[in-house]
Amino acid sequence: MKRFFHGRALAVSAVLATAALASHLAVAQVDAAKSSVTAVARQIGVPMEGKFKRFDATVNFNTAQLASSHARVEIDMASFEIGDAVTTKELRGKDWFDTAKYPKATFVSSSIKPAGTNRYEVAGKLTIKGKTVDMVVPATYRAEGASQVFEGTLPIKRNAFNIGDGEWKDTSVVADEVQIKFRIVTAGTAAKK
Repeated sequence: MKRFFHGRALAVSAVLATAALASHLAVAQVDAAKSSVTAVARQIGVPMEGKFKRFDATVNFNTAQLASSHARVEIDMASFEIGDAVTTKELRGKDWFDTAKYPKATFVSSSIKPAGTNRYEVAGKLTIKGKTVDMVVPATYRAEGASQVFEGTLPIKRNAFNIGDGEWKDTSVVADEVQIKFRIVTAGTAAKK
């Protein structure tokens, strides 16, 4: 039960984190070996963490032209992993991700605004399990040689996306809030100035 809940919450968090991060990328390939999207949920107060293994992003990020910058992120919901085969199978089921019907989660940005030195707020729509919610994703940006690095943490509410239907809607066992942590690194293309 604990592992099952943890995996579901983590997957939702991972989706959000990936979306937020991708919104800050320039048009460049994501370096999968250096990038990560994880989700942290609490079950009976104990934090549990998992990660998504597969996600894609199409991003155009220009610090001097934020009005024309944009991003689209797509996450393979069945790629979420928490280290337990039974829990992973449960997470793919109808009450949780329902990956047979909703194999992908997406984030599409609508605006990117500065929020301080090397900090941005990426507004957009996050869709998970057929539910679309307006989100503002906080992220930091820095250049590392020819690569770009975007990091941040986004809190989401799992019940807003019907992640954990039926008896799992109760937040006394598994908390409603999930923290999505992301680190996205682009390969070989410096950020546009």
